[in-house]
Amino acid sequence: MIAELERLRSRHDFAIEVVDVDRHPALEEKWGDKVPVLLDGEREICHYFLDLEALEARLERMK
Repeated sequence: MIAELERLRSRHDFAIEVVDVDRHPALEEKWGDKVPVLLDGEREICHYFLDLEALEARLERMK
């Protein structure tokens, strides 16, 4: 997912912050098996795999 997001950054202006959920008990409890998860703040965009349609829709709303 990270590699795909890095490629998309050439077309869209967004930052990527990678957080190891397993190192944070509260995050591990919240997200459990839904990793990797892609968030915009506290809003989930997708999990397991990059959902390009959902991400593109979110990026469009941010313009």
